[in-house]
Amino acid sequence: MSDVYQAIANSAVGKKVFSTLNLPIPVMLERHQPGETSFIKGKVVLGGAAGGSAFETVLSTLKGAPQASVYTLSGAAAEADVQAAARTSGESVTSYAPERDDGEKFKGLIFDATGIRNTAELRAIWDFFNPVIRKMDKCGRILVIGRTPETCDLAQRIAQRGLVGLVKSLGKESKKGTIANLVYVDQGAESQLASPLQFFLSPKAAYVSGQKVHVGAATFDSAGFNWQQPLAGKTALVTGAARGIGAAIAQVLARDGAKVIVLDIPPMADDLKQVAEQINGIALEADITAAEAPKLISDAAKAQGGLDIIVHNAGVTRDKTLAGMPDKFWDMVIDINIASEERINQQLLDDKTLNEGGRIVCVSSISGIAGNMGQTNYATSKAAVIGMVQGMAPQLAERHITINAVAPGFIETQMTAAIPFAIREAGRRMNSMNQGGQPVDVAETISFFSSPASQGVSGNIVRVCGQSLIGA
Repeated sequence: MSDVYQAIANSAVGKKVFSTLNLPIPVMLERHQPGETSFIKGKVVLGGAAGGSAFETVLSTLKGAPQASVYTLSGAAAEADVQAAARTSGESVTSYAPERDDGEKFKGLIFDATGIRNTAELRAIWDFFNPVIRKMDKCGRILVIGRTPETCDLAQRIAQRGLVGLVKSLGKESKKGTIANLVYVDQGAESQLASPLQFFLSPKAAYVSGQKVHVGAATFDSAGFNWQQPLAGKTALVTGAARGIGAAIAQVLARDGAKVIVLDIPPMADDLKQVAEQINGIALEADITAAEAPKLISDAAKAQGGLDIIVHNAGVTRDKTLAGMPDKFWDMVIDINIASEERINQQLLDDKTLNEGGRIVCVSSISGIAGNMGQTNYATSKAAVIGMVQGMAPQLAERHITINAVAPGFIETQMTAAIPFAIREAGRRMNSMNQGGQPVDVAETISFFSSPASQGVSGNIVRVCGQSLIGA
């Protein structure tokens, strides 16, 4: 559905009027376009605290962005570390002495905070960001890389936890469609940063801001990896794929090289077949709550050589306050939104239909994080999805299977189009982007989780909400 307010605000006359009235002007976000070969385009400043451990991986990854040029702050504490990493990686880095009115514009700011060991060393954050934050270009990318707090001694853990507040604030301050995110990396797992870097610095992360992702140890080697077709040779299954977010997920996974089985209920058969035809996929009609559904899914996947990716997208709402909610509303939402996923996962794992190194990706909701009036059943189910992800992640690690979830906020779909006008407008504006997201924004994040390069990324919940003001 089109956002009329955004369209008017970005017109020539609208910009003048809205600026005069001090009304928000939602930026037209830059999203991934077919044929793009450079995941970030423009000037990028790399800095950090002295002793940071991620500089070499960052620079090696940026070599895969031919339309990016890398700078570091002249005289900064980490300048020597960055230049040493540049020599090792073979990437060229220019030293830059910022001046207030030098006219420079930067597409990306990357700060390696892994070297921060205590709160006194948090000063390195101010030293880096203060001279360059006003120089961010439209739809810029801010990425902070920290050390996983739970793996640190007390002094370092305190300082590293502070990075969460930093990125959430930067996401709200930067405006102009800029996003800010945080990646925590375990010591020794820096080689696994390439996938999060490729995602968070790219247009694919347009509606993801104020989020943190944990990267742990893994054996994935990115040398020679095809970043343009990261899912080539993989087989995926997407539930609830006949339209909306599910259809977008199927389209993006297919774009990235996967063979996709799309699943939805029989009444959606016509729409489902249309999606399958568009992506050269396979349509599977099934009710995921039926007793025979897990085996049906497993058998269909085995016929394709097993599954590499399962995306649990199917879900329903049946909204009423708990006091007035009939038990059938409660039971339906819990069964579809979480219990069916548990049963399907169990079948796929027991049958070993989900291949070694497989990916489980679930769709939760910010309602499961913040709660929502009249959605006790829905919020409970989506919070339970988060519990499943966090609980299963360590169990699946031995088979190199990862499990993660996205938590969408206000996404422009047929469902949100039916929301009353005033509530719909509030949903669109109550985030740092002052606009609703698109189904493709959810799909891009799911593709990131699905990639073989995301082997070190498991147990994460990423909100695709434009940094919604609702919830933590």
